[in-house]
Amino acid sequence: MGRTRIVVAVVGVLVVTLYAALLAVQQLVLDPLAAVPGSSLGAIHAHLERQGFDVRGDVVAVLVTASIGVALAITVAILTLWRRVEPHFVVAWMLGIVAAGAVPFFLAGFQLGMDVADGYGVSGGAHTAWAGVLYGTSGIALVAIPVVIVFGERRRALRTASETQVG
Repeated sequence: MGRTRIVVAVVGVLVVTLYAALLAVQQLVLDPLAAVPGSSLGAIHAHLERQGFDVRGDVVAVLVTASIGVALAITVAILTLWRRVEPHFVVAWMLGIVAAGAVPFFLAGFQLGMDVADGYGVSGGAHTAWAGVLYGTSGIALVAIPVVIVFGERRRALRTASETQVG
């Protein structure tokens, strides 16, 4: 059981890190390039800075936002390993972090995304399908939480019952 717990915690941190990385790449690279087709990222940043926008501050804010999820996942992994929490609860916690990631993803869109919208006169919404992928992933994670808990508890009850019968 201890080995399973470690694998689940590590995979959970990796999944959250992947989500956070896609959040950052979407908000800082993919969306600005899609909002201003034909421009390079450097040209977009230069144009925004000439207009008085704080591009560096936007980039830092998005990176900090993405890092918070990773820090939470690492904290959950350490605490659940230390407390010897059942693996299905570790999975549920990690799914909760991914599900909650939709909120910071939305908020991170107001950083560079709104500067691009204001600086170029384009809409402020998402300009790529990757935003839908992140929102969809968060939605699936939210739905999966009770499923993981119910099946995990059922498995634990069956395991406990079989151990009781053997002993």
